[in-house]
Amino acid sequence: MPDSSNNSALPDASKGRISTTFRALRHRNFRLFFAGQFISLTGTWMQTVAQSWLVYRLTGSVVLLGLIGFASQIPVFILSPIGGAVADRFERRKILIATQSTAMLFAFVLAVLTLTGRVEIWHLFVIAVGFGVANAFDIPTRQAFSVDMVGKEDLINAIALNSSMFNGARIVGPAIAGILVAAVGEGWCFFGNAVSYLAVIAGIMMMRITHVQRPKIGSTISRIAEGFLYVHRTAPVRELLLMLGLVSLMGMPYAVLMPIFADKYLRGDASTLGFLMGASGLGALVAALMLASRRHVFGLGRWVIWACGGLGVSLILFSVSRNVYLSAALLVPVGFSMMTQMSSSNTLVQAMIPDELRGRVMSVYSMMFMGLAPVGALTAGALAGYLGAAYTVAIGGIVCIMGAAIFGYRLTRMRGEARAMIVSMQMTGGEPASKAAF
Repeated sequence: MPDSSNNSALPDASKGRISTTFRALRHRNFRLFFAGQFISLTGTWMQTVAQSWLVYRLTGSVVLLGLIGFASQIPVFILSPIGGAVADRFERRKILIATQSTAMLFAFVLAVLTLTGRVEIWHLFVIAVGFGVANAFDIPTRQAFSVDMVGKEDLINAIALNSSMFNGARIVGPAIAGILVAAVGEGWCFFGNAVSYLAVIAGIMMMRITHVQRPKIGSTISRIAEGFLYVHRTAPVRELLLMLGLVSLMGMPYAVLMPIFADKYLRGDASTLGFLMGASGLGALVAALMLASRRHVFGLGRWVIWACGGLGVSLILFSVSRNVYLSAALLVPVGFSMMTQMSSSNTLVQAMIPDELRGRVMSVYSMMFMGLAPVGALTAGALAGYLGAAYTVAIGGIVCIMGAAIFGYRLTRMRGEARAMIVSMQMTGGEPASKAAF
């Protein structure tokens, strides 16, 4: 007689893996945020692709593509420390409603200007700066808000699911944008993005969050300085953020140059651009879901090393491809590696920092993740003007490989300190202390 015990165990094991992967969705507040943010981020990716194509269509300039990216993200680098201090002092839910409403207003203005045929390049610069200012307060607040929605026990999973949501939208949004731009123009992508903000605003307003009264000690400047000093003195956090900054500076700018690859190297159009961006998003989505299935942070430091090195190799191979399907296939590991490195870094940093500094430390994370990206975009645009987009992307890949090697060398010296910090913050997901390794 066949043993049925194993057969019956298979569905239970499968259900166990699924429940582990999506366990943060047990929390009503996170479900509301997850659904609304997915709709909003889909609109954001639609606008990102459409705006890149619009800039390239209006100007044909590689340098201006980099400048627009610079204008949209440099406010994050300058203002996010203030945003982090605000997130540690005031009610985060209200801050997010304000930042999302501001971004929705800018999207509506861009849609109206484009649909009426009045849009000019200076409009795009002004609106890009406006989005950047809103993001400078939104990003550190949103990162710190995760613990308010799910608590510490499911924070690691919530971070990974946020990444999966971001990259699910990264697949859907560019695909929709490619179709809409080719069919009816960029303006309707901007309008769709504006409407999509209503979903996340409604979700946040429906949440039931217990506001934690945080101490209001010291001036804003002293509180900002406290966050920077903590990062500087804490080697594992500092090294992770430096590594993240390197990838943002040299690895991420490939996305800014994507319209050039779609047009000049691959002889495509807006739909080709959407296809390429979607391929990168697919790889990132797979990485995010893989991270969401983890129960603990054991070994994520090594993941950061391999992901950064893998990103460098993938970028170099992508830079020499002249076939659209091969290029799309190579962008899958690009997205996978980048998301693994960034989400693992986010998880480790949040696992090690105290709650009272969460907003300010995550503002430094925002500076490294989003704030250095505009410098990279500007540098990439200038280099591409002299060397070409392919050589620029290849150089970025080489630098990422070098960064992975340096971080790997330093990892062994930081492991003990990181382990102690993770255990003290009780973020090991129930694993023994010996497994709470970096």
